[in-house]
Parts: sequence; structure tokens; C-alpha cells
Amino acid sequence: MLISDTIRIGTKLLEIRTEKNLTQAQVAELAEISDRTYADIERGNANMRAGTLIRICMALNITPDDILTEEDTDQPKIDELFIRLESCGNHEKQTAARLLDIYLSSLGK
Repeated sequence: MLISDTIRIGTKLLEIRTEKNLTQAQVAELAEISDRTYADIERGNANMRAGTLIRICMALNITPDDILTEEDTDQPKIDELFIRLESCGNHEKQTAARLLDIYLSSLGK
């Protein structure tokens, strides 16, 4: 899932920066931006341009995906569905498959 909330992006930057044992000033220097600009981005108080995003990613040795996306935790995992289905009998599995077919058809898929 794509993240557009500046506070969540800043939080992810903070987590990555602290994992790498870097200060805000060090990241700012490596990214060739001011300390204040980086601090504002990390606090979620500023939007960043694409060029700034790339420079920060290069400074932290990460990709933009690392800070702009996250796993959709509300979406059930396929493995969990299979585990739940394993405990069902054949009739229940067939019913689940039919229900899934009906649901996907309603979505036009």
C-alpha cells in the first residue's frame, strides 16, 4: 500500500535512521539538505520533492519503496486462508470456493 501521509513517512525515516545509528545531521549532510529540512521531513512537517526523496534514500542506502510503501495489514494473508481451509471438510472447501467465485464475479473478475 502506498503511503502519502507525511507523518507516517517521517516515522519510517526515523526508524530506518536509528537502525543505522545515524543522526539527523548525518543524514542531512549525506543527502545534501539542511539539518532543519531533514528534521521537518522526519517529523512529518514538510513534503519533499522527488529529488530530495532520492537523495535521502541514497544517504540511507534504501529504496523509495522502503519509505513510501507498507504491507496492508488489514488484508488477510493467503497462507492464513489455506491454513483455515485445511481444517475444513471437502464440502466446506467446495462451498468456500463457490462463495469466492460469486464474490469475484460480483467484482467483475
